[in-house]
Amino acid sequence: MYHFYNQYCAEQAAKSRLRALPSVDRPVSFDFSSNDYLGLATHPDVVNAAIEAARQCGVGSTGSRLLSGNYRLIESFERQIAQSKQTEAAVVFSSGYQANMTVLASLLSRRVLPAPPIVFFDRLNHSSLYNAMFLSGAQYVLFERNDMDDLRRQLQKYCVASRPAFIVTETVHGMEGDLLPIAQVVDLAASYNCFLYLDEAHATGLYGPQGYGLSTTVDLSLVSHIVMGTFSKAIGGAGAYIACNAVMQQFILNRTAGFIYSTAPSPVSVAAAAQAWSMIPSLAAQRQQAFSLADLLRRLLRACGVVVMGDGTNIVPVCLGDECATLALKNALLNEGMMVSAIRPPTVPTGTSRLRIAINARHDSQCVNQLARAIAQHVSLPAAGG
Repeated sequence: MYHFYNQYCAEQAAKSRLRALPSVDRPVSFDFSSNDYLGLATHPDVVNAAIEAARQCGVGSTGSRLLSGNYRLIESFERQIAQSKQTEAAVVFSSGYQANMTVLASLLSRRVLPAPPIVFFDRLNHSSLYNAMFLSGAQYVLFERNDMDDLRRQLQKYCVASRPAFIVTETVHGMEGDLLPIAQVVDLAASYNCFLYLDEAHATGLYGPQGYGLSTTVDLSLVSHIVMGTFSKAIGGAGAYIACNAVMQQFILNRTAGFIYSTAPSPVSVAAAAQAWSMIPSLAAQRQQAFSLADLLRRLLRACGVVVMGDGTNIVPVCLGDECATLALKNALLNEGMMVSAIRPPTVPTGTSRLRIAINARHDSQCVNQLARAIAQHVSLPAAGG
């Protein structure tokens, strides 16, 4: 039987799509691949909170939340999240993939809804959201990323009062580096009576008046909704949350298999995330630093004719299109001590392979200029500088 799996890997290698774990031994001067956008993963206060939790509670939660794994720290953190996200309740999960896949699938269950649901689904949504769709078996209609005219057309064509309707999208797209026009999405959801599912994985910690996401910039009380976010990006740790009303919290506790049958997150990871979460409002300067440097990088690269995607975020995708060229540029930059992520299909559409450059608050203008010059040089364009 092994030969079937070996054949699959060989086919991926022939397409330049075979994945392998990156080396951790190569020297790196500047890391532009990390999702630790605010530098909280190594912040002393966050580390100390994790250490103290380990001393007091141990390193494991010992069971699922509904059995032995519930504890005061996690309940306190959920209340903190709900207050920050302006919702009645919140539920913490061990990972964003787990939260998205199992919560969305349970929301779309035919055993719960009165009729088969229809889902209006951003074409470039994360794999976890796609897998939730496949798991649920729900009918879905794709709309183009951030294209509100296309979403409106699909709603007009397919939305009917007799079927529950959902809109599923990300507020900040981790591969496109762009922002959702969230006010327009809320208006459309309200107009067509759609349940709105928002993924704030890359927005949490960076956007909104206090840094708690784009969802805090609009009035979500106008629509039925759930907001998902993670602790593995700007929060600097691991895990995820669902922010919702009390009805949805009760439903998740009773219907979502990924919650019911999973061991609760470790007290260590929860304590670290809770400490980082509490620090977010005080990090406005760090957020602005990341955004300003990302804007600088975009301007430098575009001035040289490099194809740069997105605007307004700290994620700067450099689109080369060809998979081999993308890998070659990644390796060339690594040889110069600069680590970036190479993103290929099926993560992104065929013909749009790219470098995903994540600017964080620990970068400065010197390293951004150095990166821009190196990219311009390796793609045979005039050298960048600024």
